[in-house]
Amino acid sequence: MTKRKSKSLLIIFYRNPELGKVKTRLAASIGDAKAYSIYLLLAEHTRNIVEKLMLHKILYYTDFIDPEDNWSTAIDEKQLQLGNDLGEKMETAFKTGFDSGYKSICIIGTDCLDLNTRTIKEAFRKLSTHDVVIGPAVDGGYYLLGMNHLHPVVFKNKDWGTNSVLSDTLHDLKISGLSFWQLVTLNDIDRVEDLPPNFR
Repeated sequence: MTKRKSKSLLIIFYRNPELGKVKTRLAASIGDAKAYSIYLLLAEHTRNIVEKLMLHKILYYTDFIDPEDNWSTAIDEKQLQLGNDLGEKMETAFKTGFDSGYKSICIIGTDCLDLNTRTIKEAFRKLSTHDVVIGPAVDGGYYLLGMNHLHPVVFKNKDWGTNSVLSDTLHDLKISGLSFWQLVTLNDIDRVEDLPPNFR
């Protein structure tokens, strides 16, 4: 079975690496240069875990598509994020995927050092029996979102980047009557206290 025939799509949202514009909350504590180097390490970790997945993978950039970076061996396509806020950008990416014929879609970022290939595979498995899969993050957001149909309610009326995103999303799923599966809670790297000792 080829990756395309599997009808499963992994979307990776990626901020173009630029000194002073990545990991800004982290940079407030450790400086722009150190935060930038950690961002690159997190991106490398994400590349390594997605490269092993036998499904279609699209990398979505924030600002511009870089044809020369080192993502090309790990993913299948490169696209640009479109929308006014994170919710609109994610909804557009999911809609594009479903319109293209994919039956199950998950999205991740590049902030979670604890994320691994096994957890992503679990997310796709759970989409065979649930409408939505969500990976809760310690900070009150989520590190993974998956669905087998587009559910716009997930992307509306959220204060993106705050600790209410997960609880608000779960609330909307419940009142909409959607079945969902929660993955293991993992830690996104956004603040200096999130860093493992060898990263500090």
